[in-house]
Amino acid sequence: MTHEHFDVIVIGGGHAGSEAAAAAARRGARTALLTFDRTKIGAMSCNPAIGGLGKGHLVREVDAFDGIIARAADAAAVHYRMLNRSKGSAVWGPRVQADRTLYAAAVQAALGKDPSLTVVEGEAHSLRLDREGSRVRGVNLSDGSFIPGVAVILATGTFLGGRIFRGEEREQGGRVGEQAASRLAEQLRSAALPMARLKTGTPPRLDGRTIDWAALDEQVSDTDPWTMSPRSPERANPQLFCAITRTNSRVHDIIRDALHRSPLFGGDIAGQGPRYCPSIEDKIHRFGDRDGHQVFLEPEGLDTPLVYPNGISTSLPSDVQDAMIREMAGLAACRIVTPGYAVEYDHVDPRALDSTLALRAIEGVYCAGQINGTTGYEEAAAQGLVAGLNAAAFALGLEPYIADRSNSYIGVMVDDLVTHGITEPYRMLTARAEYRLRLRANNSWTRLGPVARHLGCLGSDAEQWLRAREDRRGEVEEQLDTGFGASALRARGAEVPLDLGQQAARDWLRFPAVHPPILGLAMEDEIVAEAIEDARYAPYVARQDAEVAELRANDSVLLPADLDYASIPGLSSEMIDRLSASRPTSLGQAARVRGITPAALSAILLHSKRAVA
Repeated sequence: MTHEHFDVIVIGGGHAGSEAAAAAARRGARTALLTFDRTKIGAMSCNPAIGGLGKGHLVREVDAFDGIIARAADAAAVHYRMLNRSKGSAVWGPRVQADRTLYAAAVQAALGKDPSLTVVEGEAHSLRLDREGSRVRGVNLSDGSFIPGVAVILATGTFLGGRIFRGEEREQGGRVGEQAASRLAEQLRSAALPMARLKTGTPPRLDGRTIDWAALDEQVSDTDPWTMSPRSPERANPQLFCAITRTNSRVHDIIRDALHRSPLFGGDIAGQGPRYCPSIEDKIHRFGDRDGHQVFLEPEGLDTPLVYPNGISTSLPSDVQDAMIREMAGLAACRIVTPGYAVEYDHVDPRALDSTLALRAIEGVYCAGQINGTTGYEEAAAQGLVAGLNAAAFALGLEPYIADRSNSYIGVMVDDLVTHGITEPYRMLTARAEYRLRLRANNSWTRLGPVARHLGCLGSDAEQWLRAREDRRGEVEEQLDTGFGASALRARGAEVPLDLGQQAARDWLRFPAVHPPILGLAMEDEIVAEAIEDARYAPYVARQDAEVAELRANDSVLLPADLDYASIPGLSSEMIDRLSASRPTSLGQAARVRGITPAALSAILLHSKRAVA
């Protein structure tokens, strides 16, 4: 059986696949989303949260392209918390706890609105390639049917060759109770792609009815009514509180005594796990001097008693998990509903991709999410957006989207991946962005809305909203420039000096230490808040703009795709290996490869000019 022909076929219905399918369809591509089970589209496999430090920036940036994740998070949010609020707004991290059921429903509803998008249930058996094996022609399903297509996006998450570990237990799967994409993994490995194994994990799920909440410190939702997407008119759900407990010496002793039963320490798991989200076994082993680690008890939804204990991801046996849980404050009578486990899965070295997330070895194949060595819903969604936009561009002959690291965290992530590769699951952090003062979460639409409009990936509602926002932003700028800004700010409750002139107003806004904080103002009118932050950061942003100009000058010096680095005099063997693996497309990208010196860059530039001549 042959299915109808599609421009883009997306394999996987997780956060990368959902965003990829939506982006491709918004750009006009006839898109198929292939998934094992349509009811699991948008499932939150691990923690019930969206956003955080660095991650919240990605969510806001995907939203600026009319993406799904931010508005789905608002539709499902039961707890809002702005992280890092004691620091400058450039590094604030918007984060929400989400109702798992409501989140998946919101994602599925968003996908169902686009007539260009079709959901197909089934297992991807293999990619169908041309005779030379150099270009994709579609996807073969395990039932013997075939979906023809121009471009294919691999968004397989932890399902590609996925294997689950819990103590002595072993099973095939990418998520507990669900099958793995084993046949597709075998094909990709046989194609001699640069592949390796990574590991992630999840903690046990607790029955909240058996927790002594009164014995714990509560963490309530922020009261100021910000939302993950500025397009969400208001918060949709009642707000729940989280709570905090801690591990202790008794818990640590239980874990140490059982390390020999952990597949992490028995050599069964070869894949590297995420450094910034280690298992509790890793924490106890690596930080033996610590007397305890925080555990955040996060509700999984409005209509479920399940609680997610953030901070104790584990692959220890079920009986050990039960024993360690009961030694923590507030959890003496707690019941585990589903024990935690680890998952090991295949990934592709992202240096095998170009900046559109296209696989160089097979034309028309794109990769997004954990297959590229990343971790997290937010990183997956952002890569899904990039892959979806570019797969549609490939299929329809449109302009590709090359994310700019000086203008987005999306660009930082993609450039990091394809330039440096990974040695552990990649997680977005604000420290990864050299120009983070320019890349605030609250100015994502200003930075990227025009880019999204240019690419033609905004729906009519988003386009109308962006146009109104730009008009409002222009009004605010005009008010600041004419000196009306001071009275406008006073009308909103800010204590602005009466005799403030135009330049003085900008100076007053620039240095918040000399006047009371105006968080209420920032939440009342996000565009006014953005203008205030622009004024505060203006001198530093101007300095960074000069650095960006130099970066773009280097990025405009293109390098031949077939440049033979081994033939360039003066390059060390290590430099040759790294440059050959990452295949930088420009001198600027070559400069960001680890260990490449200014002298090496001069040699590369000279050699490339001779090669072109």
